[in-house]
Amino acid sequence: MKQEKKAGEAAREEAPKERAEEREKAETKKAGETDGRISPKKIAVVVGASSGIGRETALKLHAKSYNVYNISRTPFNGERIRSVTADAAQEGELEKAIASLGEETGGIDLLVYSAGFSMAAPLEHAKSGDYRYLFEVNYFGAIEAIRAAAPFLKKRGGRVILVGSMGGDVPIPFDGFYSSSKAALSMLAREADLELRPHGIRVSALLPGGTSTDFTYSRRVYNEEESRTYSSSVKKASAALANMEQGGMSPSLVADSILKLAAKRNPPTVSAAGSRNNFLRYANKLLPERVTDWFVRKKFNQK
Repeated sequence: MKQEKKAGEAAREEAPKERAEEREKAETKKAGETDGRISPKKIAVVVGASSGIGRETALKLHAKSYNVYNISRTPFNGERIRSVTADAAQEGELEKAIASLGEETGGIDLLVYSAGFSMAAPLEHAKSGDYRYLFEVNYFGAIEAIRAAAPFLKKRGGRVILVGSMGGDVPIPFDGFYSSSKAALSMLAREADLELRPHGIRVSALLPGGTSTDFTYSRRVYNEEESRTYSSSVKKASAALANMEQGGMSPSLVADSILKLAAKRNPPTVSAAGSRNNFLRYANKLLPERVTDWFVRKKFNQK
């Protein structure tokens, strides 16, 4: 009888321990156990985090306890974010970089595509190499990134956020290739969300307006010889755009919008960054296009 009593007491002592171990295993799994790998932090991959909006986003994600990886041609300046070198304009480089990170981490919780290129050039005289490069960076790179990340996003029920532009809703004189690529990016977000939603992945495009970053100074602006008879108009439009950007939102505020969008349970597929831009986007939908275009001409000092 004494032996049976001791056995019963031992079993009662072990039961709480077993339940505690089960709870610990369950919590570990929730924290990010995938395919035998344990990732206590969420994994974020930011394409284009070496500067501007991408950099601010990477820093804020790191502050929110994400493990953040940057993919860009230029490494992230700092030790907090690990960088992988890849060129969005070179087919296959993003795919290879994202696949390598996905295999290493076991899954991806958030993909932010913030790579971008802009050029001020007249449609008539723009060089095909320039506008094809622009679309490789702004649009086709985003497609490659989503395709590469999809298998790893499925493991975590992950999110994709594409950094678009209000220029995708409203034309920018002599920056039409950029506007066209950003319009395509918004539609890509809507289409990708339709396809990937059943697999637990949500895709959104966030549209900032003018933002004060070094992106303004890296824009490819055609000179007088290249622009020919459009030279004066190109100068006026590019100067107005530069002023708009440098007097616009801070990249930190845009990054805040990205993090808020990533945290939404049911995020919109396309939205603007900031209340002012959301209002302008709504007004643009209501106004006739000829009225919007008239305002654009005035804003950019065009005839």
